[in-house]
Amino acid sequence: MVMQEQAKRLSTPLRWGRREKTAMGIFGAIVAAAVIALVVFAVSSGAPARADCITVTFANTLGGSEAKACGQKARTLCSTGAYPHLADQMRTQCTDAGFVYRPAR
Repeated sequence: MVMQEQAKRLSTPLRWGRREKTAMGIFGAIVAAAVIALVVFAVSSGAPARADCITVTFANTLGGSEAKACGQKARTLCSTGAYPHLADQMRTQCTDAGFVYRPAR
C-alpha cells in the first residue's frame, strides 16, 4: 500500500501547540524541583564526623574487615591494646582520636 504524501509528512517538523508547550513546561519544572530537592538533601543529610571515633581496616579470611568504635568503646579498645597485629594502625587512630594507646604485652 502506497502512503500518500509520506515524504511531505516526514519532512514537515512537528508543531508544538499551547497544550504541548504547557505540558513540557510543567515537566521541566517538576524535574528542576526534583533536582533542587536532591541537592538540598545531599547537602543537609549525614551526621558530622565524630572526633572520638576510631576505624581500622584489616585483611580477614573473606576479604577486608573494619573495626569501628566511638566514645567509651574506642577508649577501651585503645587502652586494652586490642588487635595487636594492627598495632601501628591502632596507635595512629587512637592518637588521632585523643586516646592513649597501650599495646598488649
